[in-house]
Amino acid sequence: KLTSLALQPVVTPVLVQGRVHLKCTYSRVSSKLPLQYVVVWSRLSTSGKKEQIQHDTTLQSFSYVEMNGINLRLGDTVFCTVTAFTRDTPEQQSLPEESKGFYAGIKFLPESLQIAEDGKEHILTILSTVPIACPRHDDSCKITLQLITEDLDSQFLGPPDIALSACQVDLLQGPCSESSCAEAKLTVTAVTDFAKDGNRVSRIRAEPVGREDLLWRAHTPRDVKVTVQDLPTGNCYSFTDPHIITFDGWHYDNYKIGTFLLCQSKLREFEVHVRQWDCGGHRSATACNCGVAAR
Repeated sequence: KLTSLALQPVVTPVLVQGRVHLKCTYSRVSSKLPLQYVVVWSRLSTSGKKEQIQHDTTLQSFSYVEMNGINLRLGDTVFCTVTAFTRDTPEQQSLPEESKGFYAGIKFLPESLQIAEDGKEHILTILSTVPIACPRHDDSCKITLQLITEDLDSQFLGPPDIALSACQVDLLQGPCSESSCAEAKLTVTAVTDFAKDGNRVSRIRAEPVGREDLLWRAHTPRDVKVTVQDLPTGNCYSFTDPHIITFDGWHYDNYKIGTFLLCQSKLREFEVHVRQWDCGGHRSATACNCGVAAR
């Protein structure tokens, strides 16, 4: 019997005649015996079980399977299992060796986000693990993704708690390297809404647009779940003639006439100006708020 041969199969994406294929490569065994290889391709079903989709017997140290959008679609996790045997005595087989699962399709990195209402920008990468084919000889060597944000909490009727730096991104054709054949980046920021609405959960969806081929048109990438941590808001006051209470609870009065900078953030574009006029008459010098401007 043949022992374990350390075939070490690996699945990689390739373009063959302009169509997306997956290639299973494995180590050719240096043996005096003439060897053949059985390559079994399988995919994970929705129930988590492996379904066989192709069975090859070959003398080569590789095997191809086409992603045709029917029996093998984008969004599938694909495996190849390789067994070697001698041509003269097929019953002498090595132990089958299985590759790592290869996810074929578009995915987000990271796959989920936990952010806070602090104005910070968080980078989200969208990548395709398979190459972008060119169906025509024009500028269609790209995948355009429409990005959609949705609030997953049914008790909120307003817009989601997140904002994106772009509504559409393009994945352009390029060479594949390190599990990425095309990628784009955008930023995600929590909306600072000054409301005590608790921690809210939203999601980001990506939908391919403008593609005619079945492979991409039927692909729905996995969503990104974004949890937004609600931070406590602060209050400050300016009232009557005018008494001022700051965010940290300090009290003082300002009886001056004129326009003043009441509040300003050093981290973002946010400030409040107040205008005060003489409202005390001849008996006392008293000022009151008569106008306010906020950015």
